[in-house]
Amino acid sequence: SLSERDKVKFTVHTKTTLPMFQSPEFSVTRQYEDFVWLCDTFTERTDYIGLIIPPAPTKPDFDGPREKMQKLGEGKGSMTKEEFAKMKQELEAQYLPVFKKSISSHEVFLQCKDCNFHVFLEYDQDLSVRWKNTKEMFGGFFKSMVKSAEEVLFTGVKEVDDFFEQEKNFLINYYNRIKDSCVKADIMTRFHKNVANDYIHTAACLHSLALEEPTVIKKYLLKVAEKVEGRVSSDEDLKLTEFLQYYMPNIKAAKDLIYRYTKALMDYENSNKALNKAWLKSRDIKMAEAHQQKCCRKFEQLSGSRVAAFRKNLIEMSELEIKHARNNVSLLQSCIDLFKNN
Repeated sequence: SLSERDKVKFTVHTKTTLPMFQSPEFSVTRQYEDFVWLCDTFTERTDYIGLIIPPAPTKPDFDGPREKMQKLGEGKGSMTKEEFAKMKQELEAQYLPVFKKSISSHEVFLQCKDCNFHVFLEYDQDLSVRWKNTKEMFGGFFKSMVKSAEEVLFTGVKEVDDFFEQEKNFLINYYNRIKDSCVKADIMTRFHKNVANDYIHTAACLHSLALEEPTVIKKYLLKVAEKVEGRVSSDEDLKLTEFLQYYMPNIKAAKDLIYRYTKALMDYENSNKALNKAWLKSRDIKMAEAHQQKCCRKFEQLSGSRVAAFRKNLIEMSELEIKHARNNVSLLQSCIDLFKNN
């Protein structure tokens, strides 16, 4: 990633053996708007109506990365090779690799030979994607309001599939709990940040005191100051909040699939009612039959892929959560061992 004032440019590097790409390895430069555009194109395509579409990545926070970039540039000469590589890795980790990986590892998006995805990966010029204007943003806001209202109405729709009813209830409950945990973790992180600020002042006082003491005590106090600063730099709690905030939009993407499925089910049921009325009145039968068959095909297409999609994505989501939990335990254990040894 490369920062240019108010923009961050991303280098997307691709390695593939698929025959539809022009070369097995290539790189392109993309901006944040390009990632949002790619997500919007997936959401708008009816081919993916039965899939959990990975949510758009959050907008990068430029303050922290810009400060790290400045420190990276200033410390390149004074840092060791390991320290420089570690800071660079931390900087790159703050951006958007997860979204691109979620899309590129999804076999449906690759096997269907999605033109937009191939353009995003291969086209070596600027995509010239612009932000939505006021009219488009208002239209998007209106659509979200209509969608929220429809979701309330859909709560009374009787589900015809017991498996899907169980999955829907589980997912709604899961989302609400993750959302609540995210709010509480954010509050906890803010309190820990306040403690971290106190540690910084304490470390500064210890460092000042060490400069005025004899050599033996000076070495000891400098070590204490270093460890106090180390506790601040290893702010584990922030990672917990970011972890929960990452899963909230992913679970919301699964909820969007429920919304599309329920909408298709209602359209199918309404078309059946309209067909029955047409038969009773003996008019507009052909039009009602055509509409009913269209809704039926759409519903069956979604129903055929949703069970596999739900199972696959929820299993992968759970596996990723377990992986993160194990990494967090390992990190905490290593910190405890470090404190014991020192």
